Amino acid sequence: MEILSIIIGALGGVIIGAIAVYFWLKSNQEKDANSIVAEAKKEAHAIVKEANAEGESKKKDKILQAKEKFIELKAEHEKVILSRDKKIADAEKRTRDKESQVSNELSKNKKLNKDLEAKLKDYDYRTSYLEKKQEEIDKIHQSTVKQLEVISGLSAEDAKAQLIESLKESAKTDAMAIIQDTIEEAKMTAQQEAKKVVISTIQRIGTEEAIDNCVSVFNLESDDVKGRIIGREGRNIRALEAATGVEIIVDDTPEAIILSCFDSVRREIARLSLHKLVTDGRIHPARIEEVVKKTKKQIEEEIIDIGKRTVIDLGIHGLHPELIKTVGRMKYRSSYGQNLLQHSREVAKLCGVMASELGLNPKLAKRAGLLHDIGKVPETETETPHAILGMQWAEKYGEKPDVCNAIGAHHDEIEMTSLLSPIIQVCDAISGARPGARRQVLDSYIQRLKDLENIAFGFNGVKKAYAIQAGRELRVIVESEKVNDEKASNLSFEISQKIQTDMTYPGQVKVTVIRETRAVNIAK
Repeated sequence: MEILSIIIGALGGVIIGAIAVYFWLKSNQEKDANSIVAEAKKEAHAIVKEANAEGESKKKDKILQAKEKFIELKAEHEKVILSRDKKIADAEKRTRDKESQVSNELSKNKKLNKDLEAKLKDYDYRTSYLEKKQEEIDKIHQSTVKQLEVISGLSAEDAKAQLIESLKESAKTDAMAIIQDTIEEAKMTAQQEAKKVVISTIQRIGTEEAIDNCVSVFNLESDDVKGRIIGREGRNIRALEAATGVEIIVDDTPEAIILSCFDSVRREIARLSLHKLVTDGRIHPARIEEVVKKTKKQIEEEIIDIGKRTVIDLGIHGLHPELIKTVGRMKYRSSYGQNLLQHSREVAKLCGVMASELGLNPKLAKRAGLLHDIGKVPETETETPHAILGMQWAEKYGEKPDVCNAIGAHHDEIEMTSLLSPIIQVCDAISGARPGARRQVLDSYIQRLKDLENIAFGFNGVKKAYAIQAGRELRVIVESEKVNDEKASNLSFEISQKIQTDMTYPGQVKVTVIRETRAVNIAK
């Protein structure tokens, strides 16, 4: 029981202590809360006070800034106003100056008007005075004439006629004397001056001699390539000759193949084609035809380029593109063995120098000299003289009348109407007549070969015809659809008979007719 009472007493003491501690803590918490609220109020009051102070400070700053901005805007506004006032003042000053200037001009005009009126009055007075004097002079003249008529016994008209006749006779005599002296002086100096101009012109132009060249040599790196060019049973050579019309001569000449043809265009096509084939390494009939076709197109482009370079070298401008192309084709044409382009360039230079010596237009003379033989370029047969044909071409492509007349009259086919015409004629003769310029043999030889080919083209079914081996063989390629084997044999005989009948030639001519059949299909 004592232990229980002790425990109960201890528990009661604990409970009482706990209650006392609770109330003590509660009283302390109330005191702390009150103190915290009091402190918070103090801080809030301080913050509000500080915020009010800061607000007042910012308010004052804003007011100051607003005042400064106002003062600044006011200053700017005053500047604008001052500037406008100054402009207005300047405008008023200019207006006053203009007004004063106008008033001065008006006063001057009034003064000038007064002076003009005075001069007009003076002029009227002088005019009337002169008229009176003229009337008096006419009266005196008439009385003098009447007195002279009485003294001489002739009327005024008769005296005037006699005077005119005497003056005519005197003038005729003096004029005849002057004309005779001029003619004698011209006869003495004209021939000497003409020789001087021609000699000076020839000396200033460098010339070359003509070369009879109907073959080209194609060089090879080694003789092994010859076999590939010939092909199996000569099929490559035959294909190349058929495509180009050039005779391919493969002989014992080391590392070289000879290309023979009278037509320089064909020879050049064959030479370039061979070069491409050898470089490429693929040599067979189909490839040969492809390369030859591309080379022909390349030659056409080269002809245009040659024409452009020629007109640029000679300083000729504004030439029609077709005429430029014709000038380029001159490189592959010859006249009596003389290269046509070299001859035309030479004539153009001679004409330019001679025109300068004579005081004429050298550029126009060069133009006419370059174009004087363009009528020789066409390959088609025509009965029109080459000078007339060239003149027609020049007229067609807008050349000047002086140039056209010079082209048409340089062989006296038409009348010369321009000073350029005799110059072109003389320079053409100088270029063609100098030693070594032309050779008649080559031209007649080339004409004979062309006639051979034209005879073959006169038969139906002929596709191509080439005169080779210096005219000793005529190779004719026919269309297989139109000509069969039997007709090919007959065609060879007929062509040979036509050649015997119509042509004169040395030795004999072998006519070879080639008929080839091809079957071509495309796999897609």
